[in-house]
Order: sequence, then structure tokens, then C-alpha cells
Amino acid sequence: MKTTYAFDLQGFPFGYFLWATALLCIYLPAVSLGQNPPRGEIDINTFIAELFPIPPDDSEELFEALLQLYASPLDLNTATPDDLATTFILSEEQIRAFFDYREKAGALLSLYELQAIAGFDIYTIRRLLPFVTVSTKAVSIQDALKNPGQHFLMFRSGKLMERQKGFAPLDSSSNAVTRYQGPPFNGYLRYRNARSGAYSFGITLEKDSGEEVWDWNAQRQVFGIDYTSFHAQIMNRGRLKNLIIGDFQMQAGQGMITGAGFSLGKGSEVIRTVYRSTTGLKAYTSATEANFFRGMAAAFSITSRTDLTIFISKTKRDATQDADSNHSTVTTSLPITGYHRTPSEIEKHNALREQNAGLHFMHRFASHRGQIGLTMLRTGYNSFIQKRDLAYNRYEFSGKQNLVAGLHGDYRWQNIHFFAESAISKSGGTGAIGGLIASIGRKLDVSVMVRHYARNFHTFYGNPISEATRPINERGAYAGIRWSPSRKWQWSAYFDYFRFPWLKYQVDRPSVGYDYFLHWLWKPSRRLNAYVLFHEKHKQVNDPSAESGEPTLVWSIKRTAMFNINYEVPLQCAFRTRLQYGGLKNERTAGSNGFTVVQDVTWHLSKVEISGRVAFFKTDDYDSRQYVYEKDMLYAFSIPAYYNTGTRHYVMLRYTVSKQLKIWLRWSQTRYSDIEKISSGLNEIEGNKRSEAKMQVMYQF
Repeated sequence: MKTTYAFDLQGFPFGYFLWATALLCIYLPAVSLGQNPPRGEIDINTFIAELFPIPPDDSEELFEALLQLYASPLDLNTATPDDLATTFILSEEQIRAFFDYREKAGALLSLYELQAIAGFDIYTIRRLLPFVTVSTKAVSIQDALKNPGQHFLMFRSGKLMERQKGFAPLDSSSNAVTRYQGPPFNGYLRYRNARSGAYSFGITLEKDSGEEVWDWNAQRQVFGIDYTSFHAQIMNRGRLKNLIIGDFQMQAGQGMITGAGFSLGKGSEVIRTVYRSTTGLKAYTSATEANFFRGMAAAFSITSRTDLTIFISKTKRDATQDADSNHSTVTTSLPITGYHRTPSEIEKHNALREQNAGLHFMHRFASHRGQIGLTMLRTGYNSFIQKRDLAYNRYEFSGKQNLVAGLHGDYRWQNIHFFAESAISKSGGTGAIGGLIASIGRKLDVSVMVRHYARNFHTFYGNPISEATRPINERGAYAGIRWSPSRKWQWSAYFDYFRFPWLKYQVDRPSVGYDYFLHWLWKPSRRLNAYVLFHEKHKQVNDPSAESGEPTLVWSIKRTAMFNINYEVPLQCAFRTRLQYGGLKNERTAGSNGFTVVQDVTWHLSKVEISGRVAFFKTDDYDSRQYVYEKDMLYAFSIPAYYNTGTRHYVMLRYTVSKQLKIWLRWSQTRYSDIEKISSGLNEIEGNKRSEAKMQVMYQF
């Protein structure tokens, strides 16, 4: 049966531009900042590298989630425990101490008051400041228009200096199908006008290298440039807590049904990452071209402690489609790369229509003790979804409609925080997650979490913590511990056991695995800190030497070891040295090993900041590649893979032309000593070097 809703977003975003503008003019809020310390620009790369020294798989979502928090800082006078938990900075005891202080002393008048809260040291406060603010009194709409919290226009572009095969001239053995259809530069344009807790209005335009500069296909929601995103949002207008028209995400419970990109995986923050905060509706501003809703969403306060959120979405998704035996269109896969450079990639661009309708009901307990909530999401497609007929796909979703519903809750008792969520999908498959976080005094924190995702559990926007890339066909148990014997030392560790009851891609039998992580941090002063970490993961995979017939599994072992030291003179210079080793092997092979040595320098002048890196790497092959964070422009990130033997260096300049205008220039190059060609296919480069030039201009109104 064809699914329809009582609205049509074809032609979005332009069809709703006037509606959004009118709403903003009517409902612009009245909030102002109290006396606060100066809010400097955050080095988001360094902040994330401290949380996750080993880059997670969903790095772009991680960067965007924290950048959104930076762009719309939390108002500490209205923030909930879940809001503060999203910073991954405060412990459970510190969160409890903050709300005890706010309940006794009343609303904060200034961020300087944080120094009066028990357990808040200077190091913690400095890390927290970029993500929080304090509002004290109302101002007129005219004042809000003149002085918004965030109001900027930003443009970024770049290109590879060496020519890739996809841009080479056609010869007698090739044709247009084997070439990229657009120019070699990429482009990114972003406008945002926002004020924390009040309103947000933004547009994002993006094209990748090789994509056409101009293409118009309203049927597929392609409006000129390859990717267009728009949102208009108002907040805290009486009982209307949040209203978004355009692109948005939703985060509820532990992310079992709606995950919103806040599932940050396992890292050196071994305690807080097991818990997902219910942050509700968020405007979507990322350039990632998947996993967001497009339509309308609203959150209402039914009572002072009860909220209702409803949303409806109609969007297009990339899809690989074929005809079945009845000549009907069948979708076999849903690519999420976002690349539309060749005719075959363009054919998949926004080929599938997806419609979603959902609701979230939540009731909060008194004194910020906890909450309980209900989430439902119905998804419909205009094409039958049927993955390839392979054994490991047997329990994957097939059909045109899916319904998933679940309950979540959490409760704080003294210094222990309990949380859980369970859900069931239309197929009958279930998912469940539960655990606790406990502060045992000021020096010791522990976390425990268990999870179960049935082989036929289907959630398209869920993103709870898991070993696999999706919450399906997995059972696991996690335990983390952090000990801080003094302000100078911190010791962290976790152990995670996981089991896959059914087959997986390239694993032809049920399998198991486990991983553990050790982290030692030393911070003797504000200027100096160093850490050592070791991570080892054991997983069962197909035996590459096995003959055809009954599949056999062998253990695959992946190791990472790292030493990192940072030294910073505030507002003057910073130095970082990193030694990193990684290896991968299984029982039947000799294995692959590699290492890299990295030196970073940042120098601050009156109007100029200069950052640079020199790195040497050597790996046996791509299996032992090394991922290392690189400093990049604001609202951009870079985590290249270092493999084979060579050097990597970059230099970046940020010039503050005026209070309103900033310019970034970045040049990077990788040189290999043992290869004559880089990459393969249409990305192939003749030679042993790969260079990239980028520039960014940002004007703040």
C-alpha cells in the first residue's frame, strides 16, 4: 500500500522559506547574556582528540554534534542533567553538585559562580566554558535582532593539486561514464543566525570534488548545488518548547529509535559514553547527506514536567535500485557516501522517497531525579526494500514499511545513575540496553552497561552504543573505570565483550569478540599534559586459508599503542608530540604492523595563528594504517589515513582581518617513498605525492 501524509515538501526548502521567516519575526525571543568570561574560539580537534584519541567510525557526526553544542551553548539556568551530560566533561558527582547548588542558591548570575560549586576545579571549568552560557534578564526583540549569539556567513573551498584519473581527458579506451561530471574543486557555504535557547535559522550548501556545480531536479530535492540543507527554529515560547521547519534530528533515550548522531562510541572517556542524553529536537546543520529528517517537528510542555514531541518528515535518500521479475522497482541498498560524481552515482542520488512520522512522550521526576519516556517511529518507502539474497542478509529488513516503538528511563539515586531502554520493531525483533554510572567518592567512577539487539531488530535512525556499525545481531557487556588519585593523575580502563548470534559480512558463522582499553593521563600543570594508551581488540573472522565448504573462523587481533605529550603557553604557542603504533594479524598470517611519529606546532600572534605538522609513517600495508587527528579550519575536520612509507606535513594560517572577518588558508601534502601510484580507480594519482589546498572565509555580523 502506498503511504501518504497530509503535506508535501516537494520543492523544499524554498517552499517554506517565507513561512519560516514569518515565524521568526513573530517569535524572536527575549534573552540576554549575564556577566560572563570572554568566550574564545574552541580548538574542537584538540578537544575531541582528548576524548577519543583513536578516531571513532562516525567522526563527522561526532564533530558536528560538539560544534552544534559550541554554536548554541547551554543556558546553565535552564539546562537539565541530560544537557550537561552531552558535554562529556562533568562526572556524575559534579552534575549532582551543580543542581544542588542551583536549587539552593537560585539562578546563576554569572559563569564565575562555577568556582563556588563543590568539585568544580579550574581545569574542568575551562573545558566547560565554550559550551555554556548564563541568561539573566529579558531584552527587547530589537536588541535580540541587533546582537544574536551566532550570526555568520562562511564559505570554504579546496582541491587536490595533483590530477586524479577521474578528471583526466578522455582517450580512445574511455568514455564519459568513466569520468567525473563536475570540476575538481569542492565547495561549502553556510549561513546561520542563532541565539542559544531562543531561535536558529540556517542554510548549508555543499558539493564534493567531481560533482556538478549546477543541477536542478525538484523531484529529487536537488536545488542547484548537490546538497542543500535548511532549517528555521524557535524555542521556549511559552508551552511551545521547540519548533523546527526544515532539516532536523531527534535524540531520545539511549538512541535505540532516534539517535541524532550523539552515539560517540568507546574512547578514553570510559564513563560518560555509555549513557545517551535525551536532548530532543536539534536543527540539522551537517553536510553529511543521510540520517536526518526533513519536514516539521514541534515539542510542547504539557505540564512543567511533561513534554510531547511530534514530527513528520518527507525526504529523499540515495538508493541502488533494480527491477525484479515482475518489472517492479526494488531497492537493494541505501548508500550513505554522499558522492554524486559519475553517471552511476548520479542515478542513485535521492532516488528513494522516505516518509517518517514519530512522537516522543517524556515525564521528568521531581528534583532532576530522572525521567521516563515513550518513543515511536513509523517509516515508509515508495519502493520495496530487499537486500541481496545472501545468507548474512536473511534477517535484514525487507518491505515498504517499518514501525519501531520503545520505552526509556533513567533515575539518579545519590551518586548512582541508572538508565535503560527497550524497543520492538514491526518484525518482532527486540532491542534493549541498560546500565549504571556511579561516582564512588571524588576519585573513583565506574560504569556498567549491557545490550541486546536481535538479529531481526530493525531501527533506521537508532544509534545506541554497539560494536557493529548498526544495532542489529549483537549482544554485549561493557564495564569502565576511572580513578583520579590526584589532580595530576588519571587512570582509565574499559572491557567490552560482544557476541554476534547470526552471520555478518565476511563472517560466515556466529562469532564473538572482546576489546579492552587502558589510558594513563598526567597533567602536572595547566600548560603540560601527557598520556599513554593501549587498545586491543579480538574478533572472529573467516579463515582466509580455509578451503571451500564448511566455513571456519580464526581470531583477528588489532592493537593500538600511543604516547602523546602536549605543552601550551596560553595565547602564545602550543606543541604536541605523538608516537603511535598499530598492528593487525590473525592466526594464519604474519600480520601487518605500522607506526607514525607526529610533531605539531601552533603559534599565536596578534592577528595571526599559524599551525603546522611534520609526520613520518611506515606501515607494512593498508591493514596497519594509522589514523591521526589534524588541526583544521573551524567547522571542518581532517583524519587522514597514513599507510605505506612516507611523510605528511601541513601548514594552516588563520588571519583575523577584523572583529567580523576571519580567513583561513591550509596546505597539506603526503609524500610516499615506496609507491608510484596513489589510490585506485577514478581517484588514482600518477606519482608519489598528494597535495591539497583549502581556504575559508567567515564573516560574523
